[in-house]
Amino acid sequence: MLEEGLQQLPEVNIETERFEVPKVAGHIQGNKTVITNFGAIVSALRRDQSHFLKYLLKEIAAPGVMDGSRLVIGRKVSSGLLNMKIKEYAEKFVICSICSKQDTVLIEKEGITYLKCTACGSQKEIKL
Repeated sequence: MLEEGLQQLPEVNIETERFEVPKVAGHIQGNKTVITNFGAIVSALRRDQSHFLKYLLKEIAAPGVMDGSRLVIGRKVSSGLLNMKIKEYAEKFVICSICSKQDTVLIEKEGITYLKCTACGSQKEIKL
């Protein structure tokens, strides 16, 4: 009877990572790149939009302006490069290096910025 019961149970899918870094959605318009889901990416990362925007534009070495919830970058940039830079940002400023969860906040003490995890309590100094 026990074997019959076990066979009738549904398969359990175990997800090892609950947070997935958002992918860029957009298009190239002339010599500019338009990211249409920039607002959604920022809200998924749960970080300040100006901080993320400053990091992204510095990393891809291009000017950019916000147009509502869209980001217009002043040159052609591949989606692969943008996705890689967003993932790097998430690993550095969002995901806890101890427990790998997204439940973190950026705090500043005495002029030093820390990534504090609200799940495991760890605190790590980060350079901006």
